[in-house]
Amino acid sequence: MNTLRLTAAQAMVRYLSAQMNEDGERFIDGVWAIFGHGNVAGLGEALEQAGNTMPTWRGQNEQTMAHTAIAYAKAKRRRRAMAVTSSIGPGATNMVTAAALAHVNRLPVLLIPGDIFAGRAPDPVLQQVEDFDDGTVSANDCFRPVSRYFDRIVRPEQLLTALPRALRVLTDPADCGPVTLSFCQDTQAEAFDYPESFFEPKVWRIRRPEPDSRDVSDVAALIEAAERPVLVCGGGVVYSQAEETLADFATRHAIPIIETQAGKSALAQSHPMNFGAAGVDGAASANELAEKADLVIGVGTRFQDFTTGSWALFKDPSRKLVSINVQGYDADKHSAVGLVGDAKVCLERLSATLTDHRSGAFDPQSRLDWLAKVDAHCCARSDVSEDYLPIDAEVIGAVQRTANEKTIAMCAAGTMPGALKLLWQAPQGGYHMEYGYSCMGYEIAGAMGVKLAQPDRDVVCFVGDGSYMMANSELATAVMRQVPFTVVLTDNRGFGCINRLQLGTGGAEFNNLYRSANIEVQPEIDFVAHAASMGAHAVKAEDIADLENQILASRARQVPTVIVIDTDPMHGPGEAGGGHWWDVAVPEVSARPEVKEARENYLAALKDQRAD
Repeated sequence: MNTLRLTAAQAMVRYLSAQMNEDGERFIDGVWAIFGHGNVAGLGEALEQAGNTMPTWRGQNEQTMAHTAIAYAKAKRRRRAMAVTSSIGPGATNMVTAAALAHVNRLPVLLIPGDIFAGRAPDPVLQQVEDFDDGTVSANDCFRPVSRYFDRIVRPEQLLTALPRALRVLTDPADCGPVTLSFCQDTQAEAFDYPESFFEPKVWRIRRPEPDSRDVSDVAALIEAAERPVLVCGGGVVYSQAEETLADFATRHAIPIIETQAGKSALAQSHPMNFGAAGVDGAASANELAEKADLVIGVGTRFQDFTTGSWALFKDPSRKLVSINVQGYDADKHSAVGLVGDAKVCLERLSATLTDHRSGAFDPQSRLDWLAKVDAHCCARSDVSEDYLPIDAEVIGAVQRTANEKTIAMCAAGTMPGALKLLWQAPQGGYHMEYGYSCMGYEIAGAMGVKLAQPDRDVVCFVGDGSYMMANSELATAVMRQVPFTVVLTDNRGFGCINRLQLGTGGAEFNNLYRSANIEVQPEIDFVAHAASMGAHAVKAEDIADLENQILASRARQVPTVIVIDTDPMHGPGEAGGGHWWDVAVPEVSARPEVKEARENYLAALKDQRAD
């Protein structure tokens, strides 16, 4: 057997550079790295030697580097991924939030945090967490509950099993999620005689699991018996590349489609079978279908509470639930009739079984009425006072009017996720929302990841001032790498979304907007100057018309453009109508009459919530 003597770090880099996808590309596109003790001497040396066979990119923060990698994988529909490495200690734990984000969203990212010495001779090393009762614990154990696969590499030969396991998870449609390989720093530098065959190129195929034929027959029978079925389009439709299959299925069998956050834009909003977003932040046309449905057919969705109205939306007691999902865990949720398999294959098998069956119990006019209402709600207001501040719907309308088939709207947290899901009329593939974890600070880094994955698309990042303040430093990275995208920064001077939720549950305005926070001086943050200091092109839009002009101008630049606009914090997207109840617990005991009233309303709403 021919062997190569390499350090463990060199072997890892060499192996990753030879793992390919079905399109002939490296599955791991490259490595985001911030070096420190724990990875600079071992993995850092190996990456430097690898050069462009495994590119290394420098970011500003471990969490946001990982956000960029996750957004890239999502935009690539899980066909490619990136790796992220950090030092031990705080560099590593900075990535835990990103690992949780990837885990919730079922997205592939390879995390390689440095770890303490496997040999323990210099213990305790700088930044080492010591457990008084367990000598095997390190800070990297924080990754265990938020990793789909976790391994600690304490011997160089362990890579022979750990790396193939990692790639299996990253490319498995059912188990896909973050992989953490906690890499002890002395192990990185240790050499081993690896078999040459270990480094031969390998193609990882994304499998399409076939459904059980008996389950297909059961689900087809339920569809044939249903009077008012509805399809719920989730992110699994996108990852299965089943967009056209779903559209054909809905059209052929006359079953309308409603969307989740992850499934939005699988079908263009203009498609006649797309009735818009469902749930808490849903359209009237979609929620009316959901409330009346006697059969709900989820396709690639995990039925998050925002989609189901905390399970009060599907309140018809005769309602039956079908869940088509590649992951059995999701297929069997809430006593659903599960159809386990690839979304595209499952729909094809179902359609062949249903032959010419058509349901057709829906009003096609309702979606047209809803879209007309959206257009009216998103137009720029006229005859307003001098101190008027635009609402978020006007901002969305401005971006919508400048959009084309290449535009992708992206966001993650605050007011805009609900507003965009409700109001954004996406072209196919024109929506990127991180709402499984709804992580503040994802937006700037995520926009860079989307643009890196789809450089021909026009990426527009919506971010509130609160989320921008959480994490913005990857703007500097995007400038350095010349990755252009447009940031629409809505400044409502605090956390406007949660402030409205606080008031809506009877609470007093407290600690969300700066005006109700315990501070000595109201801040005057110059976001234009801040973004410009990192090299972005930054401007302040004076009004909605100016915002439109600035968005159009941004497309000619090779660096990010940040457009700041002041907005009203007190108006949410629900004012356009169509939203649904959301289960947010209200205190049983309070001195505030507003809370007491909210509690009574909450108890009344709970009666419609389904327990199964």
